[in-house]
Amino acid sequence: MSVPKPSATASTPVVVGGLRRNLTPADLVGWITAFRDGLRANQAPMNRLNVYPVPDGDTGTNMALTAEAVVTELASSAADGPQTMASVCQAISHGSLMGARGNSGVILCQILRGIATECRGTNSVDGPTLARALMAGSVAAYGAVLKPIEGTILTVARGGAEAAEAALTATTSVSVASVAEAARVGAAEALRQTPDMLPVLKAAGVVDSGGTGFVVLLDALLHQLDGRPIPEVHAAGSDLARDSLIANSSASSSDGHKGVEELRYEVMYFLEAADASIGGFKDAWAAIGDSIVVVGGDGLWNCHIHTDDVGAAIEVALDIGRPRKIRVTDLHEEVEEERWVREATGTDIVDEPPHVNDPCETAVVVVCSGDGVRRLFHSLGVQRVVTGGQSMNPSTAQLLEAVEACPSESVIILPNNKNIIAVAEQVGALTAKHVRVIATSGATEGLAAAMQYDPQGDIEANAASMRAAAAAVVSGEVTVAVRDSTSDVGPIFEGDHLGLTRRGGIVVVQRELADACTGLLSVMVEDGHEIVTVIEGDGASAGVTRRITEWLADHRPGIVAEVHHGGQPLYPYLFGVE
Repeated sequence: MSVPKPSATASTPVVVGGLRRNLTPADLVGWITAFRDGLRANQAPMNRLNVYPVPDGDTGTNMALTAEAVVTELASSAADGPQTMASVCQAISHGSLMGARGNSGVILCQILRGIATECRGTNSVDGPTLARALMAGSVAAYGAVLKPIEGTILTVARGGAEAAEAALTATTSVSVASVAEAARVGAAEALRQTPDMLPVLKAAGVVDSGGTGFVVLLDALLHQLDGRPIPEVHAAGSDLARDSLIANSSASSSDGHKGVEELRYEVMYFLEAADASIGGFKDAWAAIGDSIVVVGGDGLWNCHIHTDDVGAAIEVALDIGRPRKIRVTDLHEEVEEERWVREATGTDIVDEPPHVNDPCETAVVVVCSGDGVRRLFHSLGVQRVVTGGQSMNPSTAQLLEAVEACPSESVIILPNNKNIIAVAEQVGALTAKHVRVIATSGATEGLAAAMQYDPQGDIEANAASMRAAAAAVVSGEVTVAVRDSTSDVGPIFEGDHLGLTRRGGIVVVQRELADACTGLLSVMVEDGHEIVTVIEGDGASAGVTRRITEWLADHRPGIVAEVHHGGQPLYPYLFGVE
């Protein structure tokens, strides 16, 4: 991101375009909406900058999702009546708390809540109020993080707030525009210095991703004030650095303890608990993890931690209150899949066939991972493939872009993952095209649906036949356990192979991959089935595939086995039974 030089000293306040008006409630709504749009536009490069605390490529996504939740809350608030400063600030505060995603999203939540708290009691926001609001946001963010680390969004937010306060030293009548401009310059300078504070950023040759998002917040404010465009974020140098970080992620810190980048799981949940108990809760969490952020108040808290002990992270909450909407992410898998997806999107992986731009009555957009799976979908006539998977869910904006690029006014989306279905269902309201979503939860269901696709058929006929085909498939998959656990079919040890069905969860646990595959098929394949589709992924081998086809020939005679190379990460084998 380019850093503009200050156009005036602190004693000569900057005036942007001659504007000296205060911020109204409508301006705050416009500011946050522009912020959301700026994050969406810069989401991909911000993800590329994300090398700390974990190089999992989701900071831009998480900040954008958090801002999206605030915009949604603002729209809901507007439907209840005229917007006042109090109602807008309440919507910003509540929307950010309930919608915060990931470490960066939770910290952003506290910044927005601090700003909203300071602005809530005013009729309009003048320059001094804006400066106090930015400082309140910075202080709140530092207070929410158990172990603040400099060189992150915390540093950049403080740099912006301190520059805003410095702009007030000449006169208390300084304009909102001049405070915003000073804050932007101060934040950008702090962002420029982040690599000197965090060695991991210097090694990567990048600035902090979350801090970049905060600068976008100030860019959005200036856009609201005078219409200037929000600058583009650049992420040069980050990809090679991420490969190095991922390759060396198993190294321990010098004191023998694990660094935050080595902790396995991200745990997030809402906690209903008395405010007085949160201090002890943070102390208990400090003993089992890092990257701890706890925000909220009045009995409701949004809690985030990186840890190796998921059970303990949840049990602490049960001692003082009620955790809900618990989300657990395997950070190691997320980092590996992020790299795989990034590599898989290179232009030398899969060439698009000529038909993708041929006009048709109905087009199809699919979400999948794996160069082989991508080729399979293209061979069945689909027009657009969006790369994504279990921990790399594409955004609504990405799906919308693919829909708009299709050579048809009618488009069917195959999300191929249960976590992507809800996102896909938002696309229809954002485009003038006719959109239908077939709720496929896996690649094998998507392939079965795509086999019924008729490019010259109308959208309703296609949707009906594709939906029926997907529903007729029994889907299963084999993956590897990343930690010891338990299941309905017995204990699970790290490294075991797990056989899962889409409808029944874990049904097989075996040490050997081939045994897990044949055990899963013995559950899935019943009388009346005719075809078993086998999709080989990362970790598959010719020997195991041969064991699978031989088992089918011996134990399920009459079944036709179709084997395809998919190349999908995390799942050595996907199965579809029809």
